[in-house]
Amino acid sequence: MCQPSGLGEVCALGIELLPEEVLRNYDVEERHHACAILRTDFPAEWKDLVQALTELRLPRTEILAPGGGKSPISKGIDRFFYDRGWAERRFEIMVTVDGEVTLSPTHQVDYFRNRVAIETEWNNKDPFFDRDLTTFRLLFDLNVLSVGVVVTRADELQQIFDKLGKGKSYGPSTTHMSRLVPRMHNRASGGCPVLAVGMKASLYDEAS
Repeated sequence: MCQPSGLGEVCALGIELLPEEVLRNYDVEERHHACAILRTDFPAEWKDLVQALTELRLPRTEILAPGGGKSPISKGIDRFFYDRGWAERRFEIMVTVDGEVTLSPTHQVDYFRNRVAIETEWNNKDPFFDRDLTTFRLLFDLNVLSVGVVVTRADELQQIFDKLGKGKSYGPSTTHMSRLVPRMHNRASGGCPVLAVGMKASLYDEAS
């Protein structure tokens, strides 16, 4: 959106850079100009992300699949990104004091390519959001990450889960947008640009 100023017209572009179809089917939040950075500096990664969000659907049979391990929905997202050269990535970080290692934490992201990290949180406990945002902050501070993305659920999907008798499996303390957004506003990710998208009920496919 462009607005007049003393220096002429100033264009502040953010989530509106996403296609209308994505904005219609997802709740979207960002920090530190994540969309503009992705689209401008990482066009190939931006293209993959937009395509993934555009193609994603939530089939009834996959929501109803028995629990245990990764859900079919998460596995489908895995296949999309792995087929395009993204990979799960572990970062080994060592902290040394006077030549002695005092801390050696390991941080992992679901998909990583060219300084962009994507985490999928379909149905984990909500503290996983703290882990994701802390990882983004650390990797950004260490200059190995430029943008972090979290793909999760919009709150409105709970109505569908309840209707399908799966409401207890997708409870209020699991990963959905209203659990993520306050953490973003509390700067859990520090200065790292972060884009968060939550799948809305419009992606639900009753017939498949």
